[in-house]
Amino acid sequence: MQNPFESGHIKNYLLLYASIVVIMILFFVASTLFNDIRDVKKKVFHTEKKKSENSVEEDEESTPKFKLLDTSY
Repeated sequence: MQNPFESGHIKNYLLLYASIVVIMILFFVASTLFNDIRDVKKKVFHTEKKKSENSVEEDEESTPKFKLLDTSY
């Protein structure tokens, strides 16, 4: 295997690295130029609870479905 510093191949490696960096910079510039920034409307959520007419349904929902054990093991 040849030493790239002695055989002159290091120039090719540096050119490859520089070309990759230039391509990354070009993609970054292109993405910032063609990115349309639009105004985002603020979303408002309704936080008020609707009251149901039947209070019995609310009582059934508040009772747990499972009964816990009296003692822990």
